[in-house]
This record gives sequence, structure tokens and C-alpha cells, in this order.
Amino acid sequence: MIPDRTSPAPTADPAHPAHHPAHTAPADLRRHLDAHLTGAAHAWLGRALDEAAEHPGTHGPISPWELRLAEAGRRCGTEHADAVRVLILHAARADTDALTRVYRQGTADERRAVLHALTHLVPGPEALHLVEDALRTNDTRLVAAALGPYAARRLAPHHWRHAVLKCLFTGVRVDEVADLPRRVAGDTELARMLRAFAEERTAAGRPVPEDLYRVLALTAPPPSAEPGLDGEES
Repeated sequence: MIPDRTSPAPTADPAHPAHHPAHTAPADLRRHLDAHLTGAAHAWLGRALDEAAEHPGTHGPISPWELRLAEAGRRCGTEHADAVRVLILHAARADTDALTRVYRQGTADERRAVLHALTHLVPGPEALHLVEDALRTNDTRLVAAALGPYAARRLAPHHWRHAVLKCLFTGVRVDEVADLPRRVAGDTELARMLRAFAEERTAAGRPVPEDLYRVLALTAPPPSAEPGLDGEES
């Protein structure tokens, strides 16, 4: 299946650095890489993207573009590898089956790229199993990548709340969680879970993460939802 190109494009998130591969449209990622890669790295990227676009399907046990995913860091530098891998997946029009194969068979770096690419390639909930798998790991970089724009749109409230708590347990900064203010606003169940977690930590003599208080403050309902502000008595 060719992904629906009418799916919502990721919007800029001030909590994430510029040109983050999950929060930046593929065309803008390409422009960024064109401006920063030179010589052999730039030429390799062009060939890899052309190859992925020309031969998007599986050829034998593995597609040629899948081999390029493994080379991305060595060819273009680790600082650009995530963006390069996302662009290759996008050029190959990787569907959920292909993304799942890469995720299952790839390295942690390749898995992270798949998670970043979900928002660009999967318009529906059919790739949520990859997000859920990443959230079960103890790899904090995978946990952070799993909580991008795709999860913000698609992850069910129960799983999303536990994902936020997982960030607090494992030390993943909540700044990594896409669309956090919108999703937590007025979430009384998450507020209850956060207070219970804080009480457990305090009772055990352990520090409460500062991020917990940040998220707890965001769970307050918006002013228009507070009693007494709609003309009725409070």
C-alpha cells in the first residue's frame, strides 16, 4: 500500500530541535541535508534516495534500500543518520509491513528511524504495535522516539498515560513527548497517577522527578472549563 500523502504533516514543535526527523517534513529534511552534507556523503545520499524511489518493493530477502539504512551513519555521519534513514524510508514509500520488517530485523538506530518515520508514512493506527513494542523496552532512546507525533495522534489514553509514567521512571525528558500540553490538559486520571507515583517515591525516601511536577501542572483544566467561569455559580 502506498501511504496516503494527504495525512497531516508534522508541525514544528518548539520543544524539539530544528530539523528533528519526526517533526520536520521530508522536503525540509532533504533541504537541510543538502545544505550540510558535502562531497561523497551528499553524492551517496542522492544515489540512495534515487535507488529507493526506483526500487521501492522487496527484491529477494531484502530490499536494496534496506542495506542503505545500515550504512547511513558511516556514510553521512551519526549526527545526520536519523534524518537520512527517514528520507530513505520515505523515498521507498515503506508501508507498514516494510516498516515492521526493518524494525524487527534492524539495529536500535534503524528501529529509532522507523519510529521517527511513522508520522510521515502511516496515516492510520496500523503501526501502533511498533510504538507499543518500543515502549516496552528499556532503551530510553527508543522510548523517546516512540512518543513522537504519530503516538500523540494515535496512542490510546491508557497506553499514553503509562508511556508518560515510563518517561518519569526511566529518566526520559518529558520534552521528548510530542504534543504533551494538549494531551495532558484536563486529564484527571493522569493527574491521579502522577500524585500516586510522587507519594510512592516520597514514602520510599526517593526524589520525585522535577518533570513530574511540570506534567502535573499541565493536567489542570483550561480556564474555560473551571466552574463559575461560564456564568454559573461556582
